[in-house]
Amino acid sequence: MSDLPALPTTAGLHHVSVLAADPSRNARFWTGTMGQRLVKRTVNYDAPSMHHLYYGDGRGAPGTVLTFFPVPNAAAGTLGTGETSTVAYAVPAAGPDGDPLEAWAERLRSAGAEPLRDDRFGRPLLSFRDPDGLRVELIATPEPPAAAGYDGEPVPERLRLRGFDGVTLRVADARATSALLRAAGYRPVDERAEGRAHRVLYRADAADGPGAHVEVVAEGRPLPGRDGRGTVHHVAFRLPDDAAQAAMREALLSLGLQVSHVRERTYFRSIYVREPGGVLFEFATDRPGMTADEPVAELGRILRLPDWAEPKRAEIEASLPPLELATATSSDARPRA
Repeated sequence: MSDLPALPTTAGLHHVSVLAADPSRNARFWTGTMGQRLVKRTVNYDAPSMHHLYYGDGRGAPGTVLTFFPVPNAAAGTLGTGETSTVAYAVPAAGPDGDPLEAWAERLRSAGAEPLRDDRFGRPLLSFRDPDGLRVELIATPEPPAAAGYDGEPVPERLRLRGFDGVTLRVADARATSALLRAAGYRPVDERAEGRAHRVLYRADAADGPGAHVEVVAEGRPLPGRDGRGTVHHVAFRLPDDAAQAAMREALLSLGLQVSHVRERTYFRSIYVREPGGVLFEFATDRPGMTADEPVAELGRILRLPDWAEPKRAEIEASLPPLELATATSSDARPRA
């Protein structure tokens, strides 16, 4: 797959979905500490006894949404090749009002995390793990994308997460993975050796907002991993509409890859493919978006179910683990720029 025909181009990341354990702990950290808005409370459509929690900016825009499938008492996962190993957010770079990374370091330490300062490809960053062990980075960005706030958000505007910067894919051999990314509109912008491994930074040429980057780390050998809390289930890329998604599906099938049929997720439509390096990719439509079943002002207030699940609402609600929400996601939350 060294030279592939062009695929429909993506404007970057749509969302990232992660496995977690205690849903209440997860909500407290991502709303209370990280300042994200709980923009959607629903269930795993393939296993409706499981919460599916969506966190994003004040409007739940594509490129800002991190979702979790929490399973109480889930065992910790271990990272290997064929995985998305890290999720990175953009934050403003240091300026006259101070250094947001330093302020975030203090905030994270007070929440029990252990943040570390670093610099990669000339970009200052802060790395840490969330309570489930997910590897997260905050990357200082001189001109970060816009991200909507909301009334009652617990972090000041100068610290607000500006959606995803990107993700890191960890593979044994990067050649086929890189070829697929290039065909979908990514170009390499920097690279470096890391011991036996090699890391390449890619950017989506069509990106006009958050989630423009993907970093690919080639380990040079397969490394065993295990799914569990703190591991990424899949990474989703943006496509504008159903037509682009249909074209992407046909193009991926023509490459000999196994691609799912289109799946209706209410807020977007999805196709899934395991890329040659083993990472599970999703290609999701931008529309209809998080306001498909509730207005912006009401995002995340109540449990939303797909139409086919509504007749079983009482049964589903009774089967879901308890979920205690932080004040920041209460019903008086309103979006603001």
